Amino acid sequence: MCAVELIPLISLAVALAMDAFAVAVAVGIRLKTVNPRQMFRLSWHFGLFQAMMPVLGWSLGVNVRSFVESFDHWIAFGLLAFVGGKMIWEAFHEDEEAEGAQDPTRSVSLVVLSIATSIDALAVGFSMSVLDVAIAFPAVVIGITASTFTLLGMQLGSRFASSSRLGHWAEIFGGVVLFLIGFHILYEHGCLGG
Repeated sequence: MCAVELIPLISLAVALAMDAFAVAVAVGIRLKTVNPRQMFRLSWHFGLFQAMMPVLGWSLGVNVRSFVESFDHWIAFGLLAFVGGKMIWEAFHEDEEAEGAQDPTRSVSLVVLSIATSIDALAVGFSMSVLDVAIAFPAVVIGITASTFTLLGMQLGSRFASSSRLGHWAEIFGGVVLFLIGFHILYEHGCLGG
């Protein structure tokens, strides 16, 4: 199995954390003041789900690797481009969420937000599998990064409750980074010349 390079891994983890960051900013804005329990709950769950989803995607990918080795880099690019494009599209087409619960860091709202912000990591885990990259270390880095960005997002959201466009730009940045990582994979496989 190939080891993943640290700089691209950190870039990928930051890109994946942008959804969590954007949601955390929104939660911070909504709560206005966040307490340590709320910060722990949201950051723990976002980090945990962000770490688990690549492992799940990787596990699914292991079973089909032998069938796709000759075009695996195109699959990885396609998945990253899809996720990146989805993030950019969502940044420009934000849906107003129905917010029934008073505190989004509790109960079903917490689980739904955790899944929603980490679903992109499933595709990344699958990509790593078809590229024959070990998943344990990347999953830990992705989880810790998401947790850290969640904490930062909640703090920023509560401090700058009027700055709701911050999450918008964070998602756009995250989408662009995923596209760049996809192009880097194609370049490494000689698909872009050079």
